Formats: sequence, C-alpha cells, structure tokens
Amino acid sequence: MTVSGAGSNSTGNTSNSAATSNNGLNTGGIDWDLLIQAAVDAKMARATAVTTKITANGAKISAYQKLQTDLSKLSSDLASLSSSIINPFATNAFAGRKATIGATGDVNPAVLSMSIENGAATGDHTLQITQIATAQKVAGAVQSSQTTALGLSGTFSLGLAGGSSVSITVTPGMTLQQVADIIHSQSSTSNVDASIVQVSSGSYELVLTGTQDAADITYSSTSGDDILNKLDVTDSSGAFSNVLQASQAAKFTLDGIPLTRNTNDITDVLSGVTFDLVQATPAGTSLNISIGADTDAITNALGTFATDYNAFRDDVIAQQGTNPDGTAASNAVLFGDGAIREIMTQMEQVLGTSVNGLTMSDIGLSFNAQNELVLDNGTLSTALTTNLAGVTALLSAQTKTSSSQLTVVNTGTSPESFTLDLTVDASGNLTGASVGGDSSLFTVSGNNISGASGTIYAGMAFTYTGSTAQSITVTSTSGLATQIAQIAKDASAKAGTDSATSGALQTQIDSLQTQDTTMQQQVNDITSATAAFQNQLKAQYAKYQAAIQSANNTLNYLTALLNAKNK
Repeated sequence: MTVSGAGSNSTGNTSNSAATSNNGLNTGGIDWDLLIQAAVDAKMARATAVTTKITANGAKISAYQKLQTDLSKLSSDLASLSSSIINPFATNAFAGRKATIGATGDVNPAVLSMSIENGAATGDHTLQITQIATAQKVAGAVQSSQTTALGLSGTFSLGLAGGSSVSITVTPGMTLQQVADIIHSQSSTSNVDASIVQVSSGSYELVLTGTQDAADITYSSTSGDDILNKLDVTDSSGAFSNVLQASQAAKFTLDGIPLTRNTNDITDVLSGVTFDLVQATPAGTSLNISIGADTDAITNALGTFATDYNAFRDDVIAQQGTNPDGTAASNAVLFGDGAIREIMTQMEQVLGTSVNGLTMSDIGLSFNAQNELVLDNGTLSTALTTNLAGVTALLSAQTKTSSSQLTVVNTGTSPESFTLDLTVDASGNLTGASVGGDSSLFTVSGNNISGASGTIYAGMAFTYTGSTAQSITVTSTSGLATQIAQIAKDASAKAGTDSATSGALQTQIDSLQTQDTTMQQQVNDITSATAAFQNQLKAQYAKYQAAIQSANNTLNYLTALLNAKNK
C-alpha cells in the first residue's frame, strides 16, 4: 500500500473523522445504523403490506357490523307487524285496542273512563249509569282542640261490614289527633281510615271513612269509656250521629242488562275491558261505546319500518358507493359485495309482491324519487278503516286450521301449509303431534302443541281441545312484514346467540376475522425474524467496525513511522 502526499499532511489528517480523509482505510463516515435500518425496513416491507390488509379487513368488519345492527333493528321493530294473533297476551300491533265514547242525550262522556287490554273483543255497547258506588263517611261533634288530652279511657272495635275488625285502645293522655292516628295506622286491616278536619279556627272534627265502597262502618265499644259516643260520632243507640256519605253499590245497565257491583272499577263485565264509573248519567241519556283496533299502533309500526329500511339502505349505498367514473369510492369498503346485494334483492322482491290483491302501495308505502321508502298516512288510514283484515293479511303471518278444536296460539314464521297428525291415549289425552310421520317437529305438553326449536315450525303454538286422534290441516301465509323481518333476522344472525347458524353477514365477518388472525401471525413471525436479523446485522457490522478500526490504527502507526523516517 502506498500513501501519496503523506509528508505534506498535518497530524490532524490521521484522525478517523471524515470520509474525505486521504487515508484509504478510514471509513469513519459510514452511518452503520442507517445501513442496518435500511436492511430491516426491506425485511419489514412485507409485514407492512400484510398490516395494511388487516386494516382494510377491519374497515370491512366494521361496515358489516353496522349493517348487521341495522338489520337486527329492522327485524326487531317489525315483530309487532309480523304476527296478527289476537288474544289477551298478544303484543303485536293488530292486537291493540282503543275505545271511543259517545253520548245520546245531554250527558258528558267524561262520566266514564275505560282501559282495554290487547286482544279484547271489538264491538259496540250502550251504557247507562244509575248510581256510582260510594264508601260510608261519618263525622263527630266539633272539638275545640286536636292536641289537648281527651281524658278518655276505653277500647273499641272498628271495621267494615263483612270484613276484618281491629281493636283500638285509648288512654287518658291521648289527644283527638292521636286517636285519629291510631285508627289510621290500622286502616289496612280495618279498611276504615280517620282524619281531622279543621272546620274553623278552634273547631275540629274527627272523620271516619270506609276505604271500600258499598260497605258500612261497624263499631262497638268493648270496655271502658264509649269513645266514639263521647266524641259524638255515635248517638246513645250506637248509630252514627252525622253520616256525611252513605255507602252504596254501583248500579248500571250494559246493553239493556241491569248490573250491580260493589266498586266503580268494573273488570268482570266485558273480558279485557275495565269501566271506571265516575258519575251517574241523567235519566233518558246513555253512553255509546265503540271498541275497535288501535290503528295508531299499526301506523306507528309502519312508520318505524320505513325509517329502519331507509337507514339500512343508506348504509348499503355508503358502503357500495362509486365515483363518477364508476370506480369504488374511497369509503366504499364493501363495493360490489354479493352478500349485501342478495339481501337487498330479496327485500325488494318481497316489497313488490301482493297478498290477496293488495300491494304495499295500497297501504301508502312507496318509493320516492330518491328510492327511499315513504309512508302516506292518508292512504294508510283509509285502508285501515275500510279493509283492516286485508291490511293485516298483507303485512302479517296468519295461520288457520281446518278444525275448531285446534286453536292457534302463535303463528310462527313458516308459510308452509301442512297436515298435523294428532294422537291421544285411551282416556282421550293428547300424546303426540307429527307431520308426515315425523314426531320431532312438534312438542306436546298437556293440551299445548309447540313447534320444535330449529325447525321451520319454531314459534308455532296450538291448543287442542279435542279427545280423539285426527289429522288437521294447518294453512299458513306470510305477509310482507313477516318476510322482511325473517330476511333481516337470517342475514344478521349470530350463531350461539339468536340462531343456530350464522347469517350471511356474520359469515363474512368470521371469514375476515380468521384471515386477520392468520395475517397477524404472519406479521408477528416477520417482526420476530426481522428483530433477529437486526441483531445479527448489528453483531456482524460491529465486527466490521472493529476490523476497520484495527486497520486504521495500523495505518496510522505506519504513517507515523514513515513521517518520522522522512524527517
């Protein structure tokens, strides 16, 4: 090795400070960390590409989950329109009932209030109220003080006729207020309450009131002073001195039938209907009661359906949007997704069908210029008024049987018509129900028959009142709401929660999550291998640096010798 011009360099030129040094082996200007990082980055490029795919999958999963939530809400909100079973336990929109109260003659309809349970029988009724039920109320003589000791000592019995009585003990130090308080404290047993009424300044009366209508207050002195007689609540004969209100039963006439009840809350005249009698109707007048379907519930449910459908549709459009050139929009992570397209196609096909000649346009549902589902309340109101049965059939699932002995309790969602074969034992007790010889499709408990979970008959329920074996034809139809609800439920189903199997969206989510798990493992493996590679490079480059440093030290030494010789 020759070192040209070495004699002209100063001692500073022998340092390891720059790549511009004339010393050929001096490589102190090399950025070793940069070299290592470049090699590491080259290795990690594949992991970065995989991570990008994981991020993209995450966006797709979030989009699917949003649509899954939309469909789940759509299915849940349609439940009230999917079934039209009418019974006291039904909660669907068609089971709702409301009453209108009119009048014949000069009478205010407010003299009656009503509450009606779901499934109550519809119809018209005429009501006259002769008298309302009242509780007995009595008062004592005016006392000058409610807080001065009465000086009375005695025990008496108090209650209502036909009910329980309580024993009340009064001591000399008790005041009028304390007597009222002790009576009040036992009113839940005696059904007699007490209060103090201030008539004027310095004037107080003890008032006893029965807490049940149509029953007189009973009183007897059992020992010591006759307390209520001393307070002039009763007279010398034991009768109440001042009856403020007599007890009496309610008397009324429904559809020409005279009736009497010991309360104004009448619950046992019409099934599912409670009458609250407020005031008697004047002679010659009557109340005209009409009990019908609560169509407001149907209107509200259809409005919610339109809102839910549009929310799902809007999210589908957002996830499958395109640019003007037809390419996928940047946020359209599910562009061209077949599963979503199939769900939308199924719903659109259902909305385009008819039932018994009626279509969704006949009940006010239509698509506007933006292809959004809208509801015309006027058209719906007319349809509900003129053809409620048709609207019900168009929207809901309906099940009918060929025998009056097989009563439908719940319709389920299967539109299939089938023959239900029933078997009984020697005593006429129901023992089994099968379809086509398969007894696993229905379960029997007493007289109740239920569709087995996981079968197409799940949700169906019947009650059998017969005592002989027979085959009964069951005919079912599914309306628009029932079908849309089932499509939404199936598509959004999650295995193990609301379904035995996953729906189309959950299947996609599961697939993406499986891919992410695999790809994340790849990232982990690449990261681990790259870390080992980085450590290897550091060790290898450290050796290079050590060798170069040793060579530089030797070069510097030789240079120094040459310089010394030249001098």
